[in-house]
Amino acid sequence: MRSSDEVLCFGQDVAFGGVFRCTAGLLDQFGRDRVFNSPITEQGMVGVAIGAAAEGMKPVVEIQFADYVFPAFDQIVNEAAKIRYREGTSGANLGGLVIRMPCGGVGHGALYHTQSPESLFSHIPGFRVVMPRSPTQAKGLLLSSILQSKDPVIFMEPKILYRAATEEVPIEDYTLPLDKAEILSQGSDLTIISYGRPLYTCQVAIEAAKQDMPGLSVELIDLRSIYPWDRQTVLDSVRKTGRAMIVHESMVNFGVGAEIAATIQETSLYHLLARVRRLGGWTTHTGLTYEKYIFPDITRVYDGILEIMQDE
Repeated sequence: MRSSDEVLCFGQDVAFGGVFRCTAGLLDQFGRDRVFNSPITEQGMVGVAIGAAAEGMKPVVEIQFADYVFPAFDQIVNEAAKIRYREGTSGANLGGLVIRMPCGGVGHGALYHTQSPESLFSHIPGFRVVMPRSPTQAKGLLLSSILQSKDPVIFMEPKILYRAATEEVPIEDYTLPLDKAEILSQGSDLTIISYGRPLYTCQVAIEAAKQDMPGLSVELIDLRSIYPWDRQTVLDSVRKTGRAMIVHESMVNFGVGAEIAATIQETSLYHLLARVRRLGGWTTHTGLTYEKYIFPDITRVYDGILEIMQDE
């Protein structure tokens, strides 16, 4: 916001910092013309953001929880996603429009505070869908989304990491690429592809599996950008290791894992030494009592690693 007067920040309770205090202090620094609360209407706030972006502003609008975004789905799918295609190269492209939303499980979210709808948005051309795994990643990817992207961005933040992930975040400005996955650990036996919170689950499960399978070498990839995703990095890795497993928190049916698994199957079949595995949330609504049983945990990922390594 210091670098561009075009950047606006608004949403429900944003002016006093929001539910998760992500925007705390911005009102005092930049005033009510640029940081303000919106009425409780997701369709309205996204509609305002689209109009502002079409006129050259860079609105960062916060949906209080990803579960609340569905009333705005019409504005996102039928308006924002189509404007660049409709206007061509000479018209508005909505670059700088960012829709932020806390997503995923938190241990007590139940039906209306646990959803991760990234696969729904990834079906719609015109938007980028991004999910950072940590504070440093969040800063770099968010700055890229606001200041550099020519496409509007759905920026999904795993809410449990607001309190669980800690890092020393550089004070200076920096950006991270929106079209490049990151290899977190190199490996030669198995490729695990994930994003957001489950990356930490995967890291623990990998270390546990290594205790039972000495010499096991696992390559762990953080997609970072879910749509469009970095096919080349993933496919190069799978062709090297011969095995692939995709892990995500959102429901497994018609999910991100299905798209990645199909792409691997279509392009790298003869490099595979085992069937591609998908681990996701079970296909059910998330009741309060059962949340911890629905999302992939360390045991499920650990078991998946052992199974795929034994599947010749």
